[in-house]
Amino acid sequence: MTLRYLTPLGPDEQLGNGLDRPCPLAVADRVRFSELDMLRHVNNKAYLGWFETTRVIYFETFCRSHFAQMPEPRTVMRNANVHYVKEMVEGESYITTARVLSFRRTSYVMEQQIWSGDLRARLEAVMVLRTPDGVSGYPIPEKLAAQFREIDGAQDLSGG
Repeated sequence: MTLRYLTPLGPDEQLGNGLDRPCPLAVADRVRFSELDMLRHVNNKAYLGWFETTRVIYFETFCRSHFAQMPEPRTVMRNANVHYVKEMVEGESYITTARVLSFRRTSYVMEQQIWSGDLRARLEAVMVLRTPDGVSGYPIPEKLAAQFREIDGAQDLSGG
């Protein structure tokens, strides 16, 4: 299957390129020389950049519209765990995914993966919504919570 770069991939494209299950967002790209370390495999920092780019695309695609009639929140990464599974080298094509696993009143847990034929890296991050001034938590709108449940299959841990 031909891989389309820098364009969200549909479920069939995701499965056809080795992912174990489709995600709400998956974007493909290719390793560049500038992303290599002195051992000529991908520098750990590059993976973090790929994850961040996909998180931004996820927010733009699935979240931003839910804040159209209100002040947009600050989205802050509270913490993240990265598991590097298998090295990658120059020229390899890869797919970075994003999905919300669970959410609470003002935060959500996002899982991201990088695939290149098989799983190469995984990140799990706690994302917190803050008011525009950063002073307090910003509640997730109910329409966005419903989308997390319906599209991502996220678990509602808000207790409400």
